[in-house]
Amino acid sequence: MEDYIKSGEICKKAREYGVSLLKNGTKFIDVAEKIEAKIKELGGMPAFPVDIGINYIAAHDSPKFDDERVLKNGDLVKLDLGVHVNGAVTDTAITVEIGTNKYKKLIESSEEALKKALELVRPGIAVSKIGEVVKKTIQSYGFSPIINLSGHRVDIYEVHAKPTIPNYDNGDMTTLKEGDVIAIEPFATDGIGKVIDGKLSGIYSLINMKNIRDSTARAVIMFIEETYKTLPFAERWLIKEFGNKAKFALMLLEREEIIKQYHILPEAGKGQVAQAERTLIIGKGVIN
Repeated sequence: MEDYIKSGEICKKAREYGVSLLKNGTKFIDVAEKIEAKIKELGGMPAFPVDIGINYIAAHDSPKFDDERVLKNGDLVKLDLGVHVNGAVTDTAITVEIGTNKYKKLIESSEEALKKALELVRPGIAVSKIGEVVKKTIQSYGFSPIINLSGHRVDIYEVHAKPTIPNYDNGDMTTLKEGDVIAIEPFATDGIGKVIDGKLSGIYSLINMKNIRDSTARAVIMFIEETYKTLPFAERWLIKEFGNKAKFALMLLEREEIIKQYHILPEAGKGQVAQAERTLIIGKGVIN
């Protein structure tokens, strides 16, 4: 548990630092790389690439190596980041509106849903009961939860472990146990309440370690296994390590189904999305 506690402390500091970077005119890539550097400076490692989802993009949007996008006034920004210490993962997210105040209630709905869920959590609680209070709270603000995104247990070198923590009452009576480390993350939207697969993200994870003939691809997969294990990683991280030949290696590895690439997840009705997330240890409380 000491590694989880340290991971949570770093995660909280990195989130707070990240919020200070979210300003009009700032490049996405600068925000992500500064946060990832801060995590390392504080003694942790990124558990996954920093995600910066704006407006109707709910998740899995991390800047590419040559990303030229900048934050603009009016953007509704989901900053989602994770930390691990010796594999002990913590996960957090916050939503910030740049320069305007149009989506204050939407942001509040996700934050209040998180607060209510955290108040409810205890050993023996069924995960569907957490989902029920998340949905009711978000709906009380006039919005909808995103039902096909969820919270989750975290584990050693595993961001999304079972059970999932739904954002509605899905009937799952799986109960949480003392000592479980879970991330609760309500997503609220003024759209239809679902996400769909969008463009490919440049975020990958290792799914099936096996031999590959190409020497560059073999070097890349050995680096991935040693450095990230089963945690998600970014193409831009590997370009820094191997140069542009990393792109060809990733293509080969994906074709051989050694790695998988995640999709960016937009809200299906292009509704605005707010997210709030914290990690807690059941029986001990929030750690980030």
